[in-house]
Amino acid sequence: MPFHVALLANLKDNAPSFSGMPPDYWADLDSTRTMEAIAGGLRQGGHRVTFLEGDLSLPKGLAQVRPDICFNICEGHFGDSREAHIPALLEMLRLPYTGSKVLALALTLDKPMTKRVLTYHGLPTPAFQVFERASEALDEGLTFPLFVKPSRQGTGMGISAQSVVYDEGQLRQQVSQLLADYQEPVLVEHFVAGRDITVGVVGNLVPPVAWRVPQNEEAPRIWRGLRFLPPLEIILGEYAQEEGGIYTHRAKVDLADKIIYDSPADLDPELVEELNWLAAATFRVTGCLDVARVDFRLDESDGNKPYILEINPLPGLAPEISDLVIEAAAAGIDHGELVNLILNEALERYGMI
Repeated sequence: MPFHVALLANLKDNAPSFSGMPPDYWADLDSTRTMEAIAGGLRQGGHRVTFLEGDLSLPKGLAQVRPDICFNICEGHFGDSREAHIPALLEMLRLPYTGSKVLALALTLDKPMTKRVLTYHGLPTPAFQVFERASEALDEGLTFPLFVKPSRQGTGMGISAQSVVYDEGQLRQQVSQLLADYQEPVLVEHFVAGRDITVGVVGNLVPPVAWRVPQNEEAPRIWRGLRFLPPLEIILGEYAQEEGGIYTHRAKVDLADKIIYDSPADLDPELVEELNWLAAATFRVTGCLDVARVDFRLDESDGNKPYILEINPLPGLAPEISDLVIEAAAAGIDHGELVNLILNEALERYGMI
């Protein structure tokens, strides 16, 4: 059944600018090419598509367009819950939309708060501390090397080879720099040396679903309703040394066509099942819907034990280069099919199909 879909996004070309803005400040916004590819995929699915910029003009645009459902990929512009702004508006207008709802988007944008939720549920995530001032004492339980990053940024923003720090001096310098650049708390966590793995998820957990990991239940019950895409490993190859062995903003943006994205990753089946279980548990306790991507580090000092770094409920959908798109391709799902899978999950969730 065809629907009129409003495609909502924040495009780099339309982003505001301000004095002192870091050069990577809008790195997580979408390109016109990505928007056009998503619109093309939706049209291939038989739907009518209208693009609307997710800014202050949106309420008027929605009133004029009167869509059946919104395909939301808005990252937002300002505020510590910016990814939740457009969903909150859509709920006020009682318009259905794809993806996670307000609370999940506000939670997962805040990396320290997400890690607190993971820790509460006994899910493995590196030990951490949040800095609001560079002079704060380092927790006794944290030992070097440490990893330093902004609390509420994506697309590797604020992450460089200098993000891994080995002593107090480097820690204070990096925390000071990020506090000045992003005007938000800084997350400092134990640095896990090992392989970078990400797992994409499409679907919705079979209800009833509580925001907890069920006790004494086998894995298939926990993840019923979810479709796991083949795990992807990010291999820096010849750029590993200059990028400090981490998936930096430069690697994600400037070197994207030179990095190796191996999907399906070369992992033991037992480890893939464990990663899927952890991805499902993370999806569940953060309240995600329709689609997400969970990022892991495998601890090379502890038998490749997986640690959850974060979950992204608005994963990139740039053709050919976004992690989720690469994983889908490894499963034989092209870009247009992936977009329509996400839309159909939302349509079914709202009882529209």
